[in-house]
Amino acid sequence: MKTVCEVLGVSRSNLAVKSKRPADWVDRRKMPVLDDTALVAELHELLGDAPTYGYRGAWALLRRSRDMLAQPRVNAKRVYRVMRRHGLLLEHRPRHASSTRRHDGKVAVDSSNMRWCSDGFEFRCDAGVPLRVVFALDCCDREAMSWAASTGGYTGDMVRGLAPA
Repeated sequence: MKTVCEVLGVSRSNLAVKSKRPADWVDRRKMPVLDDTALVAELHELLGDAPTYGYRGAWALLRRSRDMLAQPRVNAKRVYRVMRRHGLLLEHRPRHASSTRRHDGKVAVDSSNMRWCSDGFEFRCDAGVPLRVVFALDCCDREAMSWAASTGGYTGDMVRGLAPA
């Protein structure tokens, strides 16, 4: 059997299992259940109260109702497949429309005092104390309009106070 398996390129364990199967054996994993009418009727009954449920919500309702009746559960993939086949799935959400405004990366403006930006940095002094500096720039000529420095932290009010009124 070893030589046969090497020639065929299959594992011996797989071939041993297949050789011991009865002649009438059928792989039921690849045979879908074609009669889904009872499941479809059950889904219609459950989704009548909640038409906005997707397959996960429908599966949860189905699972709860079957647990209460001591019936076997249904696989979520089967619920999805049945709902897709019978048109019970929700429509996909439309994608956001892309913006028509083109952004070419230009931040500069034509005249001064129209747009500002702010930034900050930190460095340590000789004593090991951090010095934190925030500043505001004019986007037209990149002039530093104002700045603030602190050995403590800086707050949003400090940053907002940097821009001209």
